[in-house]
Formats: sequence, C-alpha cells, structure tokens
Amino acid sequence: MDTTEYTKFSAPLAQRAAGLAQLGCASADGRTRLRRLYQDGSAKIRLPAVLADPLEAVLINTAGGLTGGDRIGWDVDVGTEASASITTQACEKVYRAASDHAEVRVKLTVGENGRIAWLPQETIVFDRAAFARTLDVELAAGAEALVLEATVFGRLAMGERAAQGIFRDRWRVRQDGFLIHAEDFRIGPDIAGALARPAAAGGAIAVATLLLVSQQAETLLDPVREIIGDQGGASVWSVKASGKLLARLYAGDGYQLRQRLVPLVGLLNGRAGLPKLWSL
Repeated sequence: MDTTEYTKFSAPLAQRAAGLAQLGCASADGRTRLRRLYQDGSAKIRLPAVLADPLEAVLINTAGGLTGGDRIGWDVDVGTEASASITTQACEKVYRAASDHAEVRVKLTVGENGRIAWLPQETIVFDRAAFARTLDVELAAGAEALVLEATVFGRLAMGERAAQGIFRDRWRVRQDGFLIHAEDFRIGPDIAGALARPAAAGGAIAVATLLLVSQQAETLLDPVREIIGDQGGASVWSVKASGKLLARLYAGDGYQLRQRLVPLVGLLNGRAGLPKLWSL
C-alpha cells in the first residue's frame, strides 16, 4: 500500500467540500496495528483505543453533510490476518443539490485470512438530493467481509420526505480476483413514486443491504431470516471456497429499520459485535 500513488478528487466548480482519507493496517505481534493514515480535506479518521482485535476506525465528514459538487473518498487496506471494523461518527446527510451531484467512493482491500466490517450509520437523503456512491471490495483468498449500507429517504419525525431526487449505489465485490457480487441500485427522479410500488418498498422509506462473505454464511441464514421477519429477505450462495449471504430490509422509518439492524449486525459481526457509536 505504501508504494501506491493516490490521486485526489478534482474539484468541480460547484464544489462545497472534498476529502480523501486512507487507512492501512497489518497484523503484528498478534494484534492488528495501524500502518498508514492519510487525511485530506473534509475526510477524517479517528481510532478509538481498543484492547483487542479488531482495530476500530470512525469516519468523519467535517463538512457536516453532502450536496451537489461534493466529493469524498474512503480507502481502507486490511493486511493478511488483520481485522478492522469501520463505522461513521453519525448518519451521513445528503442535502438538496442546486447543481451537479454529491459523490462518495469507497475502496476496501483485505489480505489473506483478514476481515473487514464496513458498518457506516445510515445515509439520510433529503428532497431533491443528487447522490452517487461506488463501493469496490477486493478480498484475497480466505478473507471475510461484512458490508452494510442503509438509506433513509427523508425524516418523518421532522415532516420531511424525499419525494424527488437521484440516488445511485454501485457495488463490486471480488475475491481472489473473481467477481462474486455486483449490483447497481438506482432510484429517481420520482423517488416517492418508486418506493410506493408494491414490488419495491410498498411505501417504506428506509432500506438496507447487508452482505456477508464468509465460510460461516450458510450456518447464519436461519437466524438472519428470523431477525428480518416479513419486511425483507435473505439468501445464501457458495462462492469459490467461501460463502455469500445477502440480506435486504425495508421499514417505515429509520428507527424501525435500526431496530432490526442492531441485532442483525450483532449476530453477523461475531465477537466484535455492534459498533459502540451505534445506539437506538
């Protein structure tokens, strides 16, 4: 990772904020230890003191939210047999865009027999927001990943709904050089209309996708389905020498969604459990 060249985001004319943060960690003396930390612009990383693995990192966007023209990137490299748990300080808010779109790029790399838990708090989308996110995950042989992205379209408690806007979410996950998961979620410009469809969310405004790549995926399917209930679903597949569990959830608001995400993440994240910054 130290020899890799990094390119900062180019700044569009409508830019409010830009940031790029990179974290590298490796296993040494039986512990996962920080190897590289780089921060630029509004992207910051804080490392709470922990007594055992995994290494914990908290991502912070000091701009206080995203709007049209903003660019932010997160790059995490977990070395061989190392483990890291990544979350955010708070929910990321995507505000109305007067022009252009907000963009987030995430790159996660995990070495052999390493593990990463990517567990940001929810993204809250405001009316007339324009947002695009890309998530690229590269796993070596034997590596594990728990990846979560949750989105809430509006804040009902504040009388706010995201009726119009653009939201794009692109995932690509590879293990040992082979593509094992790909998806493109797109909604808008009529967000409310799309969410109201029975084949989509049936009027729910909070959705989440959770992916687990692990040899233990199949054994966890039944308890995962029990937690999700009838507002979502989960399936499992064999991929290469590992397994893949994919779960999708929807709910009437962010609080109802988190009520199920909390036990679900606690189950799938093993001994590390729920990030300390998560709370109902």
